[in-house]
Amino acid sequence: MLFNSYVFILFFLPITFFVYFILTKQRLFTAAKAFLAGSSLFFYSWWSVAYLPLILISMIVNFSIGSILTADDSGKKRHGIKSRKAMLIAGLAFNLGLIGYFKYADFFVTNVNAIAGTDIPALHVILPLAISFYTFQQIAYLVDSYDRQTKEYDFLSYVIFVTFFPQLIAGPIIHHKEIMPQFASRWNMVKRYRNIAVGLFIFSVGLFKKVIIADSFAQWATAGFDGAQTLTFFEGWATSLSYTFQIYFDFSGYTDMAIGAALLFNIRLPQNFNSPYKATSIQDFWKRWHMTLSKFLRDYLYIPLGGNRYGLPRTCVNLFATFILGGLWHGASWMFIIWGALHGMALIVHRLWQVTKLRIPTFIAWFLTFNFINVTWVFFRATNMESAQKVLSAMLDIKTISISENMFAAINGKMDEILIATVLAFAITLFAKNNAQIESFLRHNAATLKARCCYVAAGLMLAISLFMIGQIGKSEFLYFNF
Repeated sequence: MLFNSYVFILFFLPITFFVYFILTKQRLFTAAKAFLAGSSLFFYSWWSVAYLPLILISMIVNFSIGSILTADDSGKKRHGIKSRKAMLIAGLAFNLGLIGYFKYADFFVTNVNAIAGTDIPALHVILPLAISFYTFQQIAYLVDSYDRQTKEYDFLSYVIFVTFFPQLIAGPIIHHKEIMPQFASRWNMVKRYRNIAVGLFIFSVGLFKKVIIADSFAQWATAGFDGAQTLTFFEGWATSLSYTFQIYFDFSGYTDMAIGAALLFNIRLPQNFNSPYKATSIQDFWKRWHMTLSKFLRDYLYIPLGGNRYGLPRTCVNLFATFILGGLWHGASWMFIIWGALHGMALIVHRLWQVTKLRIPTFIAWFLTFNFINVTWVFFRATNMESAQKVLSAMLDIKTISISENMFAAINGKMDEILIATVLAFAITLFAKNNAQIESFLRHNAATLKARCCYVAAGLMLAISLFMIGQIGKSEFLYFNF
């Protein structure tokens, strides 16, 4: 079920909201939680009920192991340090084995055949929806449980933690200790109209980002990457920038909708974007982009590898390894690995540059950072090296600084439309306040004229988005594929 669909916006979300709070108003709190869990599983099963058994098995196994790891004092005597560590390792092996089989088995077979000249048949494994997100979330839960940073809740609560529908498919990646106290609070089980207002505002902005902005850029990016055989200089840059802004508005739009929808239920999901295209270094970018994934990679991969505790050479190795695996997390493709490797190398260069204590003017630092991000997104988007080379070669081919007659003929695109859209996208990403900043303003200035104008603008964006759903080119969110 897509957030940008009539069935979600007009039926699923309002029905779930009203029934949930009708039950809580009657003080049927367990029934309300069961309804929310059932609704979330229904939401997950909308694409295919075949995905349902896997996520149920995953939750049962992880909850069972987590319950042992969070045992009380008597449990400590029954489960010593060695046995607790063994349970943690078993849990991690289960999760990594699950994602390894479903996401990387065919990739492994293909590469073994290519290297060894064998003819092992592919398994043709279908990638279960959202497996990367709910697996990472449960890995974090197990590690936090081992460190005794979580409290033991009942299985129904755990199901809500994993499957809460706003964040289930593509994040933000949440921690058990962040979300479960909110569901346990009785204060959060009554309607809060300010949360409803702010939640609808954030949801409306996210929907507009996806339906109007991201899907417009998607057409131009697809035409360049997949439709055109060759590209000129301007076409190459139009293609790369189109994808750069498509992925920004697509994923940040999804995150806004997730945060907004969760806020209707008085649940505050963590911020996932902080104006990442304003970054003036690659390190700054990763503090702003997909913040919950960056935090996960830092806490559960980079730091366990040694972080920066063992000198500069080891730090560089740890950075590179973290981003190679971060790239691979996005999908079973060498293009994702190349993308991760490039970001890992950029972070190493940034770390070495910091040692020199030299400073770069802010504008030049931003210019270099943004263009690096734009170029590396080409590898992230391209289906193969030939496609990436086509776009990158065109971006460097100053001999073709012209506009061909059949520019993006597949969609009858016009360069002036792309130029205007790109300028507006730059303006939004560089100068507009992000939703976290606007939310803070609305919470503290709810009665002001400026706040009311924000709500009116959000209402207009919601109306326009509802009218335009499917007319520009309806698509799934990009991170549904990861």
